[in-house]
Amino acid sequence: MTITGQSLIGATSVFGTQGAFHGVDARTGVALEPAFGGATQDDLERACALTDAAFDTFRETPLDTRARFLETIGEQIMAIGDALIERCMAETGLPRARLEGERARTVGQLRLFANVLRHGDFVDARIDPAQPDRKPMPRVDLRLRNVAIGPVAVFGASNFPLAFSVAGGDTASALAAGCPVIVKAHGAHPGTSELVGRAIQKAVQHCALPEGVFSLVFDSGLSMGQALVADARIKAVGFTGSRAGGVALMKIANARAEPVPVYAEMSSINPVVLLPHALTTRGATIAQQFAASLTLGAGQFCTNPGLVLAVDGDALRAFERAAADALAQSPASTMLTPGIHANYAKGVERLATHVDVEQLARGKTGGPFDAQAALFATPSQAFLADPALREEVFGPASLIVRCGDLDALHGVLKALEGQLTVAVHLHDDDRAACRALLPTLERKAGRILANGFGTGVEVGHAMVHGGPFPATSDARTTSVGSRAIERFLRPVSYQDLPDDLLPDALRDANPLALARRIDGTLHCEEHQDD
Repeated sequence: MTITGQSLIGATSVFGTQGAFHGVDARTGVALEPAFGGATQDDLERACALTDAAFDTFRETPLDTRARFLETIGEQIMAIGDALIERCMAETGLPRARLEGERARTVGQLRLFANVLRHGDFVDARIDPAQPDRKPMPRVDLRLRNVAIGPVAVFGASNFPLAFSVAGGDTASALAAGCPVIVKAHGAHPGTSELVGRAIQKAVQHCALPEGVFSLVFDSGLSMGQALVADARIKAVGFTGSRAGGVALMKIANARAEPVPVYAEMSSINPVVLLPHALTTRGATIAQQFAASLTLGAGQFCTNPGLVLAVDGDALRAFERAAADALAQSPASTMLTPGIHANYAKGVERLATHVDVEQLARGKTGGPFDAQAALFATPSQAFLADPALREEVFGPASLIVRCGDLDALHGVLKALEGQLTVAVHLHDDDRAACRALLPTLERKAGRILANGFGTGVEVGHAMVHGGPFPATSDARTTSVGSRAIERFLRPVSYQDLPDDLLPDALRDANPLALARRIDGTLHCEEHQDD
């Protein structure tokens, strides 16, 4: 499949004329061919018009048709073959094995939502039958289902060029909900984005869906992304990226005549709590696991363990030495873009020069855009006194906070902002201490782990990849797992509509054979013919 640098507007391809840019080889900083044309306002207008025109048809497509569409996207992505992996390796610096695994996850997410569609629970069909003889007042017939919220704008992420990008979780869950999608490609991996976008475009055509179900636009700056969020036809936004970027989009969406939700995953330092008995009995082992988690993927995971909390003492100092030894041997890894590398270097320098911060270890050096791992430590009093120490450093750097006792550790947890994850390492003798922390952990994070690390997000039904602000913009939602579809749905209630005017999900015969709540009781009914 040839990369052309064109935006995909429905079924057509257009080379935008609002500036041009190139992808960059992450290891060398050298521009990659071809040039990509920035979409114009006219391009965006056509994409939004097509998306709006496709919405009413697409949202009522049979569930199995939408499921097959998602599966076809996965098949088309796999059909690209090695060309996708090789281009993605060049644009991101990520190794082949990581990207092949991420491609499998991307296809797996699409299949997960295909299964969600076939099962149909997300419709949440509810029926309160009429009770004309009820006293003192009759009850009307009420029926409810979830419907698609409307066309969705998705912003590709830098750190997951496949699983959180053009055909990633936001796109998969929005399409599953019945929402057409316009993706704003990330400028760090435009060639990868075009290849995947063309796979979706082919799937739309193969499944005979309206062309406006999917479009992909390139932006030579920020203007098209901002205009996309501001467009009245867009009814929700999915974003994974920086806190500044997410907040900027939230402001645009809230300033509209009709404000719309922005589901933004932004900033998280993912504290790791080392309780005393676990630290004493397993400190060296935990240190090795921590170092591996911290440096995984050059530390460019949103669940990277950027903070460690523990009671100061001999056991913690032994952990620090073991972690420092492990990190000192860790090779440098290429970061996603030269810009991300520059920001990482600034963040590390900020910690290294802080008067109350002690540098414990640096990893091996590498190429010009390779990240050198870094480990620091500070007293809890200093950490609480300076908000700058709580800022995320995106990359393989972490800060250990030495606490005077468990009460001080608890105080640090209470002072933290919202997080995607909190990991607690405990021994059987730490259970009481862990139980005392749990209410605070539940307030602070979307996922609480025992004796593990957050770098590893299972795509399933019980996963939460979200959390209180600034981890995400809406702590009620998740961007990973089957519940992600809920972001792009809204409930509609139908009162006293004749049966032949009701949607199939709510008709008396239950032609979709859905599980439905009737008078609050769940009924799993067999398919019936009209």
